[in-house]
Amino acid sequence: MKKVTDKVTFCHGATIDTRLIQTPMLTNSGKDEKATQDTIDYYNSRSQSAGAVIVEYTSVSPNGGPSRSWARNREQLAIYNDDFKPGLAKIAKALKKDGNKAILQLVHSGREAKYRHTLGGQVEVPSDIDFPWIDYPLHELTEDEVWQIVKDFGAATKRAIDCGFDGVEIHGANHYLLQEFFSKYSNRRTDYWGGSLKKRMNFAKEVSKEVMAVVKDYAPKDFIVGYRISPEEIHGENVGYTWHESTQLVDMLTTNFDFDYIHLSLLDYKQKPTDSNKTLAELLGEHINGETLEVVAGGIRTEEQMEDALNYMDLIGIGRATLMDNHIAKKIKENKGEEIYHCFTDETLKELHLPAGLITFLANLPENMKLPGTDVLLKHVETKLGYAETHE
Repeated sequence: MKKVTDKVTFCHGATIDTRLIQTPMLTNSGKDEKATQDTIDYYNSRSQSAGAVIVEYTSVSPNGGPSRSWARNREQLAIYNDDFKPGLAKIAKALKKDGNKAILQLVHSGREAKYRHTLGGQVEVPSDIDFPWIDYPLHELTEDEVWQIVKDFGAATKRAIDCGFDGVEIHGANHYLLQEFFSKYSNRRTDYWGGSLKKRMNFAKEVSKEVMAVVKDYAPKDFIVGYRISPEEIHGENVGYTWHESTQLVDMLTTNFDFDYIHLSLLDYKQKPTDSNKTLAELLGEHINGETLEVVAGGIRTEEQMEDALNYMDLIGIGRATLMDNHIAKKIKENKGEEIYHCFTDETLKELHLPAGLITFLANLPENMKLPGTDVLLKHVETKLGYAETHE
């Protein structure tokens, strides 16, 4: 029977001493897309939150971000040139100081890179179609530009290796560029990159091939490579793909490449599609080949949920739980699960080292998405950061 405290070895040899993985979450702490001291302090305090920490999505191309930013000093991180390496190296060192693994998530945000438009750049997409919710211009990528982004993923991987990270995760979920190419809703191309389902998988295939080639040439043998996917893209009548298609993507990826893990991005780890009694975790897990492990994120916060989650997955993705308690894995390993904090308090807030931009974001979430103890965050925003922060 699987236990949260099991040691787990990935297919390339890296070992972690718990089944917990901290999932990537935007900290809104970058300045000029570089890690700040706030960024480093945040990750430094989470070196015992899980067996491995996946650092927030980091842009591989100049137009690959920022997304979801609202101010010049609240930006997504980037790694598209060597100027970004010093700060990222400090993050890797901070996360690894207690023996845990540091993984960097690599992304091109595609149509979601709204803040790049604000900064004067272009927002890049597979197909320039009318997205009703987008009010900024889009640039349809040429075939040469797509190939350049493939190379950018490889160059970013080399920089991550140079920075001392133990692995990288290719971000193919959450409506960013890799998912946009896979989606028949957002990809209307008829060249190598689109048309049939097989061709819509070519971008994911070529990016994976490039990343794996760089890892083979430059990384330690136990370097970790993962791929994140959203199992379905269904928004009312707009259907990009269902689990029937995403299982084919997972099958292709794990047949052609030795991924250490496939990472499912869900709101609920027990989420089921409308046409099956099995969970999405189970359905996609059946198509993961070889020794590749399955990580699932989706509302897992309590120790009881973690134990239940192991019925559906190999590794447990925890995100927002680590915002409220940055020592979850350490407490569970020491058999002190009852001491895990499940809300923000005045006493714990200083220890959590939440960047100002992240506090502002969390404090202003819609009511149905707020975390326990948000009133503490609101008070902190108003007294420490200034009321104007809540209206940026």
